[in-house]
Amino acid sequence: MEGLDTADIDQETPTKNVFIAPSIHEEAILRGTSYTHHSSIPKTITEDTLIECVLGVDEAGRGPVLGPMVYGLLYLPLASHRSLLAEAHHFDDSKVLTPAVRSSLMQTLCTPSTELYHNCGWATRVMAARDISAGMLKPAGTYNLNAQAMDATIELIKDVFAKGVNVKEIYIDTIGSPSVYQKKLERIFPTTMITVAKKADSLYPCVSAASVCAKVTRDAALEVCYRSYELEEDLEAVIEGWGSGYPSDARCTTWLKRNMDPFFGWGSECRFSWGTAKDLLETKASEFRIDWPTPDNEEQAMRVTDFFVATAEDDEGESNELSSWFSRPVTEAMF
Repeated sequence: MEGLDTADIDQETPTKNVFIAPSIHEEAILRGTSYTHHSSIPKTITEDTLIECVLGVDEAGRGPVLGPMVYGLLYLPLASHRSLLAEAHHFDDSKVLTPAVRSSLMQTLCTPSTELYHNCGWATRVMAARDISAGMLKPAGTYNLNAQAMDATIELIKDVFAKGVNVKEIYIDTIGSPSVYQKKLERIFPTTMITVAKKADSLYPCVSAASVCAKVTRDAALEVCYRSYELEEDLEAVIEGWGSGYPSDARCTTWLKRNMDPFFGWGSECRFSWGTAKDLLETKASEFRIDWPTPDNEEQAMRVTDFFVATAEDDEGESNELSSWFSRPVTEAMF
C-alpha cells in the first residue's frame, strides 16, 4: 500500500536484537490476535492524582503487508513534557531515529531505575494483520483501515481516563482530515484540549515518544512472527528474512513468493486484503479455484417460505403433504 525508498526501508527494518518490551504478548501474536497492553501508572502520577498530564498517540506499520499495525500512546506530567522527552532524552519521530536508538529509548522507558519510567505511562494496541484484513474484506460494509485506526485510538485514550489520569492535553498524528478527526475526538473528550495535526510526531514530544512505543513493539512483533519460520527455511532465507514487511521491500516480496502455500497463502502475519497478497494468490495459486454453488436464477433458489406457501402444483395434488397442510384450511376430509 505504501512505497518506500531505500533509506526509508532501512529505517523501517527491525534492528537485530530489538528490545522485547512488555507489550509483546507472544502467544497472542502467534495466534494472530489483536490485544492491548498498558504499563503501570508512573509513580509521579500515582503520588498526585490531580497532576495535569499531556498525552500523545501515534501509529507504526500502517503500510506493510506483513505484521501488525500498532498504535502507541504515552502520557506524563504536563510540566515535564518538553524538558524530559525532547531535551533530556531527544525523542523524535520514530522514522527519523535509527532502529537501534528507538530500541534503546524503549528499553530506558521500561527500566524501573530511570526518570522516564517514574514519569511516563504508556500503552499499545497491537492490531493483528488477520483482524485488519477481516475488517477490510467484510462482504457487507467494509471496516476500513482509517475507521479501525480511529477506534483503536479512542479506546486507548478512554482506558487512560478510566485509570484516573488527569489528562488535560492530547496530541495525535492525523489519519485523514485533521479537522474532521479532531472534531470527532472533541465530542468524545469535551473537557480536554485536543490537537490533531499532520507530522505531529515531529512537533510534539509526547507523540514522538508514542511513535517509539508503537514502532519498537511492531519491530519486536515481527521478530516473534518470523521465529516460527526459521526452522522451516534454508539458511539463506533466514539470513535475508522478510525485511521491513513493506511491499516495496524486495526482501518482503521475495519471501512472500518463496513461502506461499498455493491453497492457504500465508500465516496470520499476512494482510490478505493488501494488493500484493491478492495479486500473488491470483497468479501463483491459479490452479486452485473455489466455485461456490449459486442458483442460476431466483426461481431455483430454495427459500424457507417455500415450505409454507401453496403453489399451482398443490391444487393438482402433486405437492408434498406438509405444504398443503400449511397452505389450505383444515377440512373434515382431512380427518
